[in-house]
Amino acid sequence: MANASQKACVRIGIVTVSDRASRGDYEDRGGPAILQELERILETPFEAVNRLIPDERERIAETLRELCDVQACCLVVTTGGTGPAPRDVTPEATEDVCEKILPGFGELMRQKSLEIVPTAILSRQTAGIRGRSLLLNLPGKPSAIHDCLSAVFPAIPYCIDLVGGPFLETRASECLAFRPGSSPKKGRKS
Repeated sequence: MANASQKACVRIGIVTVSDRASRGDYEDRGGPAILQELERILETPFEAVNRLIPDERERIAETLRELCDVQACCLVVTTGGTGPAPRDVTPEATEDVCEKILPGFGELMRQKSLEIVPTAILSRQTAGIRGRSLLLNLPGKPSAIHDCLSAVFPAIPYCIDLVGGPFLETRASECLAFRPGSSPKKGRKS
């Protein structure tokens, strides 16, 4: 269990990228879905730092830099802007700010999504590292957020360990985080 000072420092950025939601044309459902999934999975208390922004590459990149460098979020999860449409630029903005790209996250999310819908091959989700932060792109649909985050989350706590972030504990009933020394099939409660 993390001590009180560690609990206070765990911050997670949640970024909804949507022209229409940022204008107020419709309600943001992606950001709240990410928060709900993180609350379901994580045992470690955290503070969510939410942003709702339009599909503008530089604005997305600026927001990601701010959440990593200023807000010190160990994890920044985006929703939206990962498709092939001209305004879908979240992966490009993510790559603009990351020092290392982790393509396995996108590969696994697409693989999981392909079990549900054939258009998953159109998704361009990615992940990367900026300093001591992991950035992760998710699709915009709440059910897809659940499917994708559930698929990749077992690797997230160890990835954050490796880049010098806080120790994240998961709820064993929801997600078995894998760390070296744990069984690859069973995982272990982190």
